[in-house]
Amino acid sequence: MVTILDKSGGMSRRQLLKTGAAGAVLMVTGTAVICPDQAWGLEATALKPDTLATLIKMARDIYPHDQLADRFYAAAVKGQDTMAGKDEKHKMLIEEGIADLDSRAGAGGYRGLGWEDDRVAILRDIETTPFFQAVRGDLVVSLYNQKEIWPIFGYEGESYSKGGYIERGFDDITWL
Repeated sequence: MVTILDKSGGMSRRQLLKTGAAGAVLMVTGTAVICPDQAWGLEATALKPDTLATLIKMARDIYPHDQLADRFYAAAVKGQDTMAGKDEKHKMLIEEGIADLDSRAGAGGYRGLGWEDDRVAILRDIETTPFFQAVRGDLVVSLYNQKEIWPIFGYEGESYSKGGYIERGFDDITWL
C-alpha cells in the first residue's frame, strides 16, 4: 500500500501515524516525490510532482508486483518526465491524461481511491486512449529492463554471452 501526502495538508498527523505501519508514504513536495521510508526520491523536471506520483500508482496498477518496491516504478515513470521535457505535446498528453484519470475517480482523485479494483476499472475504461497506450507502452520496457529486478522474477538475463540456453539449464526441469 502506498499513501500519498501533499504539502497542502491533505492528511492529518493521526492519519499519517495510522498509515506508517501499513505501507510506504510518498510525499509530494514542490518539485519532487519523496519516499522517506524507503530512502528514495524522484525529482520532477517537466511534469508536476502530483502527476509523477499518480503515474507511479498507475504503473503499479498496470503491472502489479507486490514484491517490487515503489522505487522501481518511480524509475520506470521517470522517462515520462524526461520525454515531457523534450516534447510539449507529450507533456500535454500526460498532464491531461492524469487530469482525466483524477476526474473519473471523483473527489479524492485517482491516488485517493483505496481499492485497486476501483482504479483498475478506471484504467480499463481508458485503455484504448493515446494517453494509456503511451504510458503502458513505455512501462513494459522501462520497468522490466531494470536489471535489479530480474532476480526477483527468476530471470538470469541474456544467455548468448554465456554459451546459450542449451548448455545452461534449458533441459533441467526436475518436476517432469
